[in-house]
Amino acid sequence: MPTPTDRVRGADRSSIRVMYDLAQRQGGDLVRLEVGEPDFDTPEHVIDAAARAAREGATHYTSNAGLPACRRAISETLAERYGVRHDPDEIVVTVGGMEALHLAVLATVSPGEELVVPGPTWPNYETQARLADGSLREVALPAATGFDLDADRVIEAMGDETAAVILTTPSNPTGRVFDPDECRAIVEAAADHDAYVIADEVYLGLTYDGPADGIAAYTDHPEHVLTIGSCSKAYAMTGWRLGWLAGDSHVIEDVLTVRESTTACASSVAQHAAIAALTGPQEPFEEMHDAFRERRDLVVDRVDAIDGLSCPRPEGAFYAFLDPGVDDDSLSIATRLLEDHGVVLAPGDGFGETAPGRLRLSFANSLERLEEGFDRLEDGLATMR
Repeated sequence: MPTPTDRVRGADRSSIRVMYDLAQRQGGDLVRLEVGEPDFDTPEHVIDAAARAAREGATHYTSNAGLPACRRAISETLAERYGVRHDPDEIVVTVGGMEALHLAVLATVSPGEELVVPGPTWPNYETQARLADGSLREVALPAATGFDLDADRVIEAMGDETAAVILTTPSNPTGRVFDPDECRAIVEAAADHDAYVIADEVYLGLTYDGPADGIAAYTDHPEHVLTIGSCSKAYAMTGWRLGWLAGDSHVIEDVLTVRESTTACASSVAQHAAIAALTGPQEPFEEMHDAFRERRDLVVDRVDAIDGLSCPRPEGAFYAFLDPGVDDDSLSIATRLLEDHGVVLAPGDGFGETAPGRLRLSFANSLERLEEGFDRLEDGLATMR
């Protein structure tokens, strides 16, 4: 029987999903803080718009790029909220931010080339580089500065083989929001190398301590930036699988050619849902944002109150990247916390080689469950020291 190719066989499972599966098998009263998914349901006006569209016959293929009204809504949202300006024909509506990332990597990384990523980093990037027959170069950000983006380190790692740099802001797993000046310097260096910056900004709508401009708004070289966005996180629409890729028109044209042989188009019904989410009443999403900020504040307070536990202050997204102060690998720590104390976190070692022994905590859960989770975490860590 034929065996899978190296690009498939060599891909590793996410440590997040490893913990998810362990928790599913164990069952019982667990506090689930491992998966990054909003605990809110999609607001009613979005669901109503999608249902109405389906009943009125919007159940067919759309163009490969997506519905004109959906691309227009994305274009206006990017410009008005994040300062990123693209005409609707420079936008592709995708099956979630994941497909947007896949298309961006395929369009920029040739076989043997490198995808440069500051670490700690989301593990999916390595798999995406592998699927393009490229490789990932992780650039360690200093833990001592809370994993601040250091442009000099990233630029030093760039070379002739660099095809693209991925900047994720707010960051998964640290929750940090990258400094605009550092982002600008990296884009300029990428332009000098005839490379791209892939701006993964799916959490941009969830920032808590300052403005939320997109990376393409910071630079004089926006043609070297490909922007990824999604309705999943800020709009509580993970299951709708609706995202976008925005960039220079010639890249988008190439992407559309490839897309004919992959997903063809995003769900027509989900596109109508996205239009309602982006252009309709924003109060439900503002309430979610405020709730996440309140949860972030609770996380900061609880971490400060637990002896030996620390993390960079999350400025966006819904993650805290914890240093538990335990001398062990993160999978072992996470497994013991699950099995003996009923709290589930993601092992930090799954987010690259930068910060071994850490744990990623998702605060996409209620204040009550977060309090209970921290109680269990505190008890568990006390037994490991």
